[in-house]
Amino acid sequence: MDQQVALTVNGERHSLAVDTRTTLLDLLREHVGLTGAKKGCDHGQCGACTVLVDGRRANACLALAVAHDGAEIVTVEGLAEGDELNALQAAFIERDAFQCGYCTPGQLCSATAMLAEARAEGVALDGDEIRERMSGNLCRCGAYPNIVAAIGDVAP
Repeated sequence: MDQQVALTVNGERHSLAVDTRTTLLDLLREHVGLTGAKKGCDHGQCGACTVLVDGRRANACLALAVAHDGAEIVTVEGLAEGDELNALQAAFIERDAFQCGYCTPGQLCSATAMLAEARAEGVALDGDEIRERMSGNLCRCGAYPNIVAAIGDVAP
């Protein structure tokens, strides 16, 4: 059974008819054509599919698209400011915070929301706090030290 869903994805409005069982991840990848968010475990355990939903991080593989009608979604493709990488993306490159890169889009989206949360809470982030707050995003290559360092470079 199809249902109409209207979402704003990376600032662009999309109105789509999708099967009510369609996940947000499949909507983004298959219907909108944004393949940055990855299908890793498909169980919400690895974080490769992390996107921002109304400013909060969410595992897109667990979220039904129809449950987010009217939501504002930001994917890794929407983090840059035009052709300019944002500070976090630049820090990931500077710190070589990736190896295979499969988890990087989810890491970037999750870190973006985490940094906003920390700013709103007035919390200073040290390495231990960053590791704890990023624990839902796994890196099979083990690039954690560089990921934490890159986030620390732009943390409040």
